[in-house]
Amino acid sequence: MKTLSCLLWTPLAGALVLAFLPRHWHRHACSIALGFSGLCLLLTLFVTIRFETNSPDVQFSEMLPWNPGMGSFYALGVDGFSLPLVLLSAFLCLVALLAGLGGPRPRGYYIAFLSLEFGMLGVFLSRDWALFYVFWELTLIPLFFLIDQWGGKRRHGAALNFVLYTMGGSVFMLIALLMVYAASTEHSTLMDSMQGVARGLPRGSQVLIFLGLLTGFGVKMPVFPLHGWLPLAHVEAPSPISILLSGALLKMGAYGLIRACAMLPEAVVVMQPWLAAIALVGIVYGALLAWRQSDLKAMIAYSSVSHMGFVLVGLAAMNPVGLIGAVMQMTAHGLVAGALFLLIGLLYERTHTRELADYGALGRTAPRLAAFTVLALLASMGLPGSVGFVAELHAMIGGFQHFGAWMLVASFGVLVGGAYALRCVAALVAGPAKPAMSGLEDLRPAEFAGASCLVAAIVWLGLAPAALLELSRVSIGHYLAALQPEFL
Repeated sequence: MKTLSCLLWTPLAGALVLAFLPRHWHRHACSIALGFSGLCLLLTLFVTIRFETNSPDVQFSEMLPWNPGMGSFYALGVDGFSLPLVLLSAFLCLVALLAGLGGPRPRGYYIAFLSLEFGMLGVFLSRDWALFYVFWELTLIPLFFLIDQWGGKRRHGAALNFVLYTMGGSVFMLIALLMVYAASTEHSTLMDSMQGVARGLPRGSQVLIFLGLLTGFGVKMPVFPLHGWLPLAHVEAPSPISILLSGALLKMGAYGLIRACAMLPEAVVVMQPWLAAIALVGIVYGALLAWRQSDLKAMIAYSSVSHMGFVLVGLAAMNPVGLIGAVMQMTAHGLVAGALFLLIGLLYERTHTRELADYGALGRTAPRLAAFTVLALLASMGLPGSVGFVAELHAMIGGFQHFGAWMLVASFGVLVGGAYALRCVAALVAGPAKPAMSGLEDLRPAEFAGASCLVAAIVWLGLAPAALLELSRVSIGHYLAALQPEFL
């Protein structure tokens, strides 16, 4: 079995091991899940080390016939767009497992968790649209059960809402892909083959197909106004699942949109101002709603709408700086949102409240938890020295180069983001100690390890972003060169 197949199937192998685990071994379910997820991360690091950053080609390619009658293949590969997201997903899965939970029926929880990791990795590794769609839909099943069985008080409605929204968007995505497939004489679902077919379609057809893909990917991303499922799902999901939901699953939508733009360049030319408008409205709207929240998880959920707006701004700009910002913002938001959901989840586990007014003087009772939370909140507002600053700065510069003064709207969103982040910092660490904070336990060793890894990655990539930039630099240049005739 080749490297990417080993990487992809490792989480599913762990889920199968857990499924057939003898009853007297059930107490070891967490350790087994950690072992398989850790192995997955090691394989991802091996691929990253061996990845040739100077080549724009898809690397570690694998291809086997899957459905010859339909022209579908089991085709895997990574490039400068997908590899950072594979690395992010594997990293966040391990951190989410370190965050614990398990709770009632731990074996079922870890089976669903590893199945979700399998689906996420499959989306980023697929080089065939049919395979991509299978993995895209596959993530819904374990995520539905993770929210529905292990979530909060309104978990049933949150799980159903999430599935209905995502499946509704997927219908538009499927119709769009079928339109491209029907126009092909090769009748192949390989991404490269369908890209060639789609680029040869008339502009009107390209726009219709792009709108279908934008709807499907926009729901998952999420973009305004397709974000309705997000706040409830984030609030009711278990905190480790919120880490993956915000940190990795939202990036599936952004990643799919990058592939859609490459496939339909003429449609992107037509839709550029509309994409920018949606992004700018989302940045301000998400920031304003986050500022109004008193529930910390709801605040982070709405802030995700705002931060993912910068990804859409970078994509809409279609220039090197903007695309670098979009790619970096996907990783930056994954790390920052993952850290915030981890830390707020640990606070909730200890205090049984997420209301901002119930907190105070956290630094005196749990200094390590307070320090990490403050660092994560400052990173979410784009503090210089954090990866969020580098990503948003690139997206803003790319936007100013193409859209000019309209980017002042995004600047207002940044100011609002800074306002709610600083308000949270003040509420958490200042003022008198509240009853909920008395006798608060500080971070345990496993929790400290997970939070340390996330904060270290946020600071390291903020101070030395070249490592992340180098992974995507050549792929971005190749991507823009292929689109250049349409943007002249």
